[in-house]
Amino acid sequence: MRRFFTGLLHYPVVIATLITGTVGGVLELGGQPTAARWVISAFAVVVALWQVRGMVEDLRSGSYGIDLLAVTAIGSTVAVGEYWAALVVCLMLSGGEALEDYAAGRATRELTGLLANAPRTAHRVDDDGAPTDVPVEDIAAGDRLLVRPFEVVPVDGVLESEAATLDESSLTGESLPVDRRRGQELLSGAVNGGEAIEVRATAPAAESQYQRIIELVRQAQESKAPFVRLADRVAVPFTLGALALAVGAWTVSGDPSRMAEVLVVATPCPLIIAAPVAFMGGMSRSARNGVIVKSSGALEQLARVRTAAFDKTGTLTYGEPHVVDVHTDGSDAEELLALAAAVEQYSGHPLAVAVVDHARSAGHDVPSAQDVTEVPAHGVRGTVQGRAVAVGSARFIQGETGEPSLPRPDGATAVHVAVDGRYAGHLALADELRSETRATMAALHRAGVSTTMMLTGDGEQVAQHIAEQAGIDDVRAELLPQDKVDAVRAARPRPVMMVGDGVNDAPVLAVADVGVAMGARGSSAASESADVVITVDDLARAARAVLIGRRTMRVAWQAIGIGVAMSVALMVVAAAGLLPAIVGAWMQEVVDLATILWALLAMRPSRAERTALGRLTADLAGADRTRERELVPA
Repeated sequence: MRRFFTGLLHYPVVIATLITGTVGGVLELGGQPTAARWVISAFAVVVALWQVRGMVEDLRSGSYGIDLLAVTAIGSTVAVGEYWAALVVCLMLSGGEALEDYAAGRATRELTGLLANAPRTAHRVDDDGAPTDVPVEDIAAGDRLLVRPFEVVPVDGVLESEAATLDESSLTGESLPVDRRRGQELLSGAVNGGEAIEVRATAPAAESQYQRIIELVRQAQESKAPFVRLADRVAVPFTLGALALAVGAWTVSGDPSRMAEVLVVATPCPLIIAAPVAFMGGMSRSARNGVIVKSSGALEQLARVRTAAFDKTGTLTYGEPHVVDVHTDGSDAEELLALAAAVEQYSGHPLAVAVVDHARSAGHDVPSAQDVTEVPAHGVRGTVQGRAVAVGSARFIQGETGEPSLPRPDGATAVHVAVDGRYAGHLALADELRSETRATMAALHRAGVSTTMMLTGDGEQVAQHIAEQAGIDDVRAELLPQDKVDAVRAARPRPVMMVGDGVNDAPVLAVADVGVAMGARGSSAASESADVVITVDDLARAARAVLIGRRTMRVAWQAIGIGVAMSVALMVVAAAGLLPAIVGAWMQEVVDLATILWALLAMRPSRAERTALGRLTADLAGADRTRERELVPA
């Protein structure tokens, strides 16, 4: 109860309206109806003038048609002596603001919860092992931190304790706790379990995952959707129609109170309230599912997406090449792999790292090499156990051996090997398709996306191989960043959603109708230029975002339709003289409440959406089982 009265203090007009009603009631009971009429009427006129001032400010900012009916309803009810109805309209206007704030608070509880839970202090462990509380902004990479039971991990780090159980639901939407072992990465924002743990920071707060999410949430809360402005404009014909009906009812009946009765139930509050509440609910549900939508306009675009374009490396694939096969030209495969790894271990190229990792994971001892020389972007040569070994591109090895042509594996990149000046074979490396990619493409098609595209700088052969595995309709290979921008600008049908993760994806994310960044491992440049950021390493969240956008738009339109239909029905009844002004004023409150309750449905999936999500989940589970079987060594 105390909380209710404390909250009521934020709405002084509501308090003033209740006080005026109490005073008017006392005067009525005391046998002074004239005084009661003057007190209530004067207060209603003041509220109407205050409303006119707000209406003028809205006109200057580009919104119009919203408050005219409310002002006219107050004026007409005062003029015909329906002063109690005028007071109810005043309560409706002031109380409607409080009701909308309450509904918006419910709709945005996931967003505001993220902000409220942002850690402000951290326990830094000094050289003596004693923890000291410091502002989270003072934490630097390499600092040892103590995270007590049920505290939020303040910055990204690596677990120093033996094991930990954490709640990562604020980051991933996964409700079940996860177990982590020593040396595994911990993301800021995860909530520690029942035992204290030690963490070594790998990034300062400003560069940690949770703080990036917090900044995105702040941007999201400050947005206003084009759909909401559309609802503002819909109010104009609604207002003109209501005024025409009110004047017509007065003209036909000859009773001026008939006009007041129509206008009392004609306030366009459903248009004012429904869209913002629905969009806040949709954005909040997206955040709960690991997708931060920066603006409600982006959520509207997600709902209308017809073409979905994707970068390949790190988006459709894991972005980590690995050896899928070893082809020899008569020599032993294990020996070839060991010789290649011996010289590749001195290179930092991603393909070289993949070769060395594969050799070690297969249980081979990687011998040392001497006289190693690297030719950047071409290959490496050196001496291994007295044998001259060269590893690299086809052109590089052709120069070493004089071979006229070398094999090119389908759908993979070849790392060729020469031993003692003769061609010895090649290693086929591929960037593995994400297990969720094919299921994501299927879910997007079922959701109404007509075309899926892949935009990549890789060669045509590799791109086509990945596209066939993923089920993608349109493939564009060997593209530079500007080529990707041109492709998205020319893509049809629109709107176009672009999903990417790298620095080179930032320009194309910015020009797409809605840019979606894989922000869990992607670059900050991509996240900053995108409209939507997926905070977990899961491409399927892009399909979830589209489904949530479509659900949000449907609910918003339904809420508006319900509110307008109820208001029109009440106006017709009032025009026939069957709805007294005081009853109509209270009925309009019922319309507002129904509109808000319906708009809040955007926070929950529909039955059709649950079916779509269930099918997506089943497809993902099947893909994971298939991948597990493929990864089991023969």
